Order: sequence, then C-alpha cells, then structure tokens
Amino acid sequence: MVFLRSGLGSDWIPHVRTNGLHLRPPHMGDYVEWAELRSLSRDHLTPWEPQWTRDELSREAFRRRVRHYQRELREDLGYAFFIFREPDETLLGGITLSNVRRGVTQAASVGYWIGKPYAGRGYMKKALSAVVRFAFDELKLHRLEAACMPTNRASIRVLESNGFRQEGLARRYLKINGVWQDHLLYATLSDDPREVNRGAG
Repeated sequence: MVFLRSGLGSDWIPHVRTNGLHLRPPHMGDYVEWAELRSLSRDHLTPWEPQWTRDELSREAFRRRVRHYQRELREDLGYAFFIFREPDETLLGGITLSNVRRGVTQAASVGYWIGKPYAGRGYMKKALSAVVRFAFDELKLHRLEAACMPTNRASIRVLESNGFRQEGLARRYLKINGVWQDHLLYATLSDDPREVNRGAG
C-alpha cells in the first residue's frame, strides 16, 4: 500500500494505491463518469442512502459536493475518495472519512458506496482496508466508526472483514430514503488486529 501526497502545505491532496485500486479525492473532471455510474446504480443505492434530491445528479449539485469535500480536506474535517480500478481508471464507487475529531478523541466516521456493476467483487473490502490504514498511519487517528442498517448484509461483511466490531444498536439513527432507520454501530481502533480480507464485497 502506498500513500502519496501532491500539493504543498495545507493544499496537499491525498492519494492511496493498493491491490489494483487507486483512491483520490473527487474533482470536477469526474462528473460525467460519476453521474453515469450513480444513475445506473440508483435502485441499488437508494435503499441505503439519504433520500436523493431532485437535482441529485446535476453538474451543479456535484460542484457543491466537490467544494464541500475540498473545504473539509483543507480544514482536516473530512477526507473523501473516489475509488478507481487500475490500470483502466474505471470509477467503482466512493468512500469518505467524515466528522474528523481531534483532541482527546482522534476519531472519524466511515461511509462508502459501490456502483451496481462492481458490487460483490471484493473492491470495497480492499478500498476500506486501504482507507483504514490511511486513517491510522497517515492521519494518526485512533478510532474509526461506521453505522450500518441491520438488513445490509453486504456492508456488514465489508466492515467485519476489516476488523470492525459491533458495539451496539442506535434506534432510528439516520433518515435513509426518507425513513428513520435503526443502525448497527461498528468501530475499529488503531491497535486492533487487522483481519485478512476474504471473499466478495
């Protein structure tokens, strides 16, 4: 696994390469491929995501998203990555470290999505493994948290294969596709043993 930096000082841009995947922050040049993949994957994604807005896939909505990611990166509040397959640089999905807390906490929350054509093929397990290592080795975080609906078996497998442990249940925790949903709470610590990824996800 390789962590790469481009830019200087507070303008550095993180890149992660591992196991045939390249992870980097989104930029406006990704819009067309992102919109096509999200549109193709709508039925696959909407059961697990906040309700899509009317302009969800518009260029302007994507521009706002990218600006938000850039601001969070500059302020060490969040790190968003698009996941690309090497060597053809096909966009597979995305993964974010959000709500970064420093001080005595040193923690962040993890979220991710995978395009329908690439689900169940092990890509997200690899991507999450890389981001976990980035969070602990590069960002020096202590704890990563994730929330997952109890019915999302694929996501549970991805988390558990990367050493996340279930810590509890949060009732009506997030509003998903317009409905408040219970979520299982998972976490992993920097000194937890890393499990070897197996199988698809």
